[in-house]
Amino acid sequence: MLEQKGAEDFGDGSTADGVSQPTEFGFDAQSEAEIAEHIKKYPPGKQASAVLPLLYIVQGQMRRQTGSAWVPRVAMDAVAARLGMAPIRVYEVATFYLMFNTSPIGRHHLQICRTTPCWLRGSDAIEAACREVTGITGWHETSADGLFTLSEVECLGACVNAPVLQIDDDMYEDLDHDSTVRLLEAFRRGEKPKPGSVTGRLTSAPEGGPTTLTTLQNQGPPPEPAPPLPAE
Repeated sequence: MLEQKGAEDFGDGSTADGVSQPTEFGFDAQSEAEIAEHIKKYPPGKQASAVLPLLYIVQGQMRRQTGSAWVPRVAMDAVAARLGMAPIRVYEVATFYLMFNTSPIGRHHLQICRTTPCWLRGSDAIEAACREVTGITGWHETSADGLFTLSEVECLGACVNAPVLQIDDDMYEDLDHDSTVRLLEAFRRGEKPKPGSVTGRLTSAPEGGPTTLTTLQNQGPPPEPAPPLPAE
């Protein structure tokens, strides 16, 4: 059974999980424009298919307005009303996917991948660096200064450049302990380092640079592929 977070309201804005929930939510102009683009992708009567992007839009609006990217229950209700869905259907989606935060988080969400490829490539050192810089001891906790929330996540899909740390919506790759410390210190100063490989790796090329197809850049398009072999 999926957990319906924040379902029991005590009447004072708090809920059973201890989260203080806002009592009102309205989509701002930026969200309205984004919502219109997503809903038109689906035929009439199928707007519920846009529930994932709309929840993500809500989370982005909360980040803009409050500095914390999360989805309050009243916003889930607003999504349900916009898409003609029963609220429980939206609650189910919001509580199932790790990408949605159903309680407030810090200004920056540190999401450490510890699945096998990242673990083998040193994700323990990334975790240690995050804890050293932030002072966070557990998971899904926020630092005392309100800047960072630390979470453990499943595979982020960038295994070739492991280990990987996702910060907010961006991924930082090829990290080690020291580069992670520098990265977090930059965020603490209010900077936003360029996402991607911190070692300068080109996309998913081997460490040290490409070893094949290195001389085709200025020689025109590659040759046409060979025709398929005849069927036996």
